[in-house]
Amino acid sequence: MEVGRTAMAVNYGLDKVRFLTPVPAGGRVRAVVEITGAEPTGQGVRLASTVTVELEGADKPALVAQTLALYVPAA
Repeated sequence: MEVGRTAMAVNYGLDKVRFLTPVPAGGRVRAVVEITGAEPTGQGVRLASTVTVELEGADKPALVAQTLALYVPAA
């Protein structure tokens, strides 16, 4: 993902975080990010996304979390 003309991005943190499958030492993982919302605010755009960490060979993901960030446009 690329965001142009941005002065800064502020990490608002994580919302719902679920650890579903333990990852063994040496386990191979892959993260998939899906943008689930974008809302204009007085400061910029608040972006919500869902991060899913998949574990190779597992039926369920290792982690599912919702993230929030604020993108402030350049002046």
